[in-house]
Amino acid sequence: MDSNKRLKRSAGGIGGSNTTRWFFVLPAMAIVICLLIYPLLSTLVYSFTNKTMTKTTFKVIGLANYINVLKDPAFFAAFGHSLLWTAGSVLGQVIVGFVGALSLNRIKNKKVQNLFRICAIIPWAFPAIATAMVWKWMLNGIYGFIPTALMNLGITGDMPQFLSTSRLAMPTLILINIWFGAPMILVNVFAALQTIPQDQYEAAQIDGATGRQSFVYITAPHIRTVVGLLVVLRTVWVFNNFDMIYMITAGGPAGASSTMPLYIYDTGWTGMMVGKASAASMLLLMFLILLCILYFLVIRRWEKEE
Repeated sequence: MDSNKRLKRSAGGIGGSNTTRWFFVLPAMAIVICLLIYPLLSTLVYSFTNKTMTKTTFKVIGLANYINVLKDPAFFAAFGHSLLWTAGSVLGQVIVGFVGALSLNRIKNKKVQNLFRICAIIPWAFPAIATAMVWKWMLNGIYGFIPTALMNLGITGDMPQFLSTSRLAMPTLILINIWFGAPMILVNVFAALQTIPQDQYEAAQIDGATGRQSFVYITAPHIRTVVGLLVVLRTVWVFNNFDMIYMITAGGPAGASSTMPLYIYDTGWTGMMVGKASAASMLLLMFLILLCILYFLVIRRWEKEE
């Protein structure tokens, strides 16, 4: 009799009650609906309407917002800036983080290794607003530490305007983002390197394999899935990044560093055109979904090869 009760409990949850199961599931479902599903559906609905911030009423206008967005030169300029910002940031973060992890893995002293790992994570641990304000202060074209130092050292003839020159603004932001995001890549790749069995390296050394061959045939296959997932996460995160650019340049000068999130913000809040901003948001979502599908197809192929 007791065994039958235990079987019922294991099959149907606590006490085998459907009410109990829903009691535990509903809070999580409510959070997901409030924070994800409702905003997504409302954005989708608004993208087909003429909703603005100045009127409470609106009507369905079909694909007009999407057509207007795709005819807007500012949209394609922002999209191009986003591609440059994301590609430069993610590539730089992966290279710096990957090289840093390989270098850290070669340190034999565990205390020194842990010290370097703690120091490396400091930039990523800082709040974005603190990072943005410090860099904005250091790069200020009037009294900033870096422009002043470059001029005093004779490297530049005058104070470089890193944040107020169109050709320098985006590269400067990319370098700041590399500094900010590379530690996360470093820590995760370093953790993946720790899982590689050392006997494989020893066997390869006995067989006469070079350092390059050990990296290609042992290190890379073990960590490429981790690196691939990091690239996916960082791509989505950087493409959607708003705070760093907004706090340092606000998309300037003259839109030279305006990315898709800033374009959507300006359209929705400054221009009060919620419908058009929603259409741009949905286009951005579709692009990122396609990009993630492509990434995951590549990662899945790697997993099959393993």
